Amino acid sequence: MQWMVLVLIVSIVVGWVRGGRLRNLTEIRVSMWWLLPMGFLILAASGFVPTDQHQLAVGLVLVSYVPLLVFVWLNRDHTGIWIAGFGILMNFTVILANGGMPVLEAAAQLAGHDGQLVFDAKHVLMTDDTRLIFLGDIIPLPGAVLSLGDVFLVIGVGAFLEDQMRQPLSLFAHRVQGVPGSASE
Repeated sequence: MQWMVLVLIVSIVVGWVRGGRLRNLTEIRVSMWWLLPMGFLILAASGFVPTDQHQLAVGLVLVSYVPLLVFVWLNRDHTGIWIAGFGILMNFTVILANGGMPVLEAAAQLAGHDGQLVFDAKHVLMTDDTRLIFLGDIIPLPGAVLSLGDVFLVIGVGAFLEDQMRQPLSLFAHRVQGVPGSASE
């Protein structure tokens, strides 16, 4: 998850360097925003399921994607959201096809996971029987292994944040645009 935080920070810095305002981040307006924490809470709950109940854990992981995909659909007109949604859909598809996110062992070792790999409810070892291998966790980074869906997700979120920071200054509560001094003309 450190890579996700790094991408968010880089996106905010890029938005600021390109003339964006940090204040705009407090004024982001999206439909049904509460679907995001709902999806992440369900995903977090899957981490507390005992390892001997893998099917229940994977079921929770898959259910956690539903509010995220609904959120994406409702907000698809925002810059970057459809890209993030495509990444979410890729991850959902590969987890559904394999009963978990397949992880390439060699990529995990390159990422620094030496010795015995420990898998949580969401992850499974990639084997010859794995379907949609190209959508699994195959991209090694220091301390993490990413999927193509993860890459699309962070690019989309980054584009969204950068775009929101560069929106024109809002003078009124609901982003009704105005020109300073226009009332006196």
